[in-house]
Order: sequence, then C-alpha cells, then structure tokens
Amino acid sequence: MPADPLRPYRAMAHNNHWANHRLLSACAALSEAEFLAVRTGFFPSLAGTLNHILVVDRFYVDAMEGGDLGPAAWADPEPCKTVEALKAAQDEIDHRLIASVAGADASDLERIVALRREDHVQRERLDCVLLHLFQHQIHHRGQAHAMLSGTPVAPPQLDEFLLAADAPLRVTDFEALGWVEGEPWRR
Repeated sequence: MPADPLRPYRAMAHNNHWANHRLLSACAALSEAEFLAVRTGFFPSLAGTLNHILVVDRFYVDAMEGGDLGPAAWADPEPCKTVEALKAAQDEIDHRLIASVAGADASDLERIVALRREDHVQRERLDCVLLHLFQHQIHHRGQAHAMLSGTPVAPPQLDEFLLAADAPLRVTDFEALGWVEGEPWRR
C-alpha cells in the first residue's frame, strides 16, 4: 500500500493543537501581570507572542479555506487580552486547521492557496503553506516556552508528541482535547 502523503501534515496539525493546549494550560496558572509582563523576545511578552501565533494562524487557515481575511488579520495584533480568551480562540483555529488538513486528499497538496497581502496576492502550494505555518508556530512557541521558564510556572514538555504512534502519550491532554490515543496517526 502506498504511503499516505497527508499523514505527516495531519500529525503536525494535531501536534500543533496539543502543543498550544499544553502551553496555554501552563500560562493559565500565571497571574494576569505575569502573562502581560515585559520579557525578552521578539514580541516582548507571553501575551504578545501567543497572540501573534493566533493572528498568523487565522491568516493562513482562512487562506487555506479559500477565505479573504488577508491583511485584516493584522488589524488587532493582540485580540485576546486574557489567557482564557486566547485559549478559546486558539482552540477554535486549531480545530479549523485540523479539519482543513483532514478534509484534504493527496492532490490537494499541490492546490494553490491565495494569500492576500497588502498590495498583492501571493500564490503558494498548500504543502508549502502548511510547512511554513507549522515552522512559524514552532518558532514562536519556542520563544513563549523560554519566556515561561522565567516565571514561577514550569514550561511544559512540547517535543515528544510524534515519537511513537502506539506509545502512551499524555493521555489526560488527549482526553482534554477530545481525542483517543493514537488518533493523529489513524487517518
């Protein structure tokens, strides 16, 4: 049987949701002041960094869905003022990303996605957009993870999601996300 070319993208979409859930759950233990505090990073706070992930996710997922959000995505760089609001908004966009990848087939990986920029429409293959989006998320979650290490809350483990499809993985996190063990690899 030929390998399913979408399997890695499905796993990464699930990994993205899992990592966001773990990171935002850890941030929920912070005080509002700690969440908003100025820290070393490109976006100088946990709130700024995690909101940036959300805003960029909205831009790319909307484009993958054929929407026309475009530059309006950047209108409010910090749309969520609390961890609770951010967690709910990120959960919603993570579900949309998973659904977008789950609904695709192998031929969709070559489908052209229209990314509406300020002064032009950038056209990219879906597989390239997904790879860029996953890299962007990992990059900024790493920055947030480092910022969290400077707080009283221990940063959560984020890098063991993809090790073994049949090994027990953070079952309580999977249950919180409404998944069953091994789900990201079954499709």
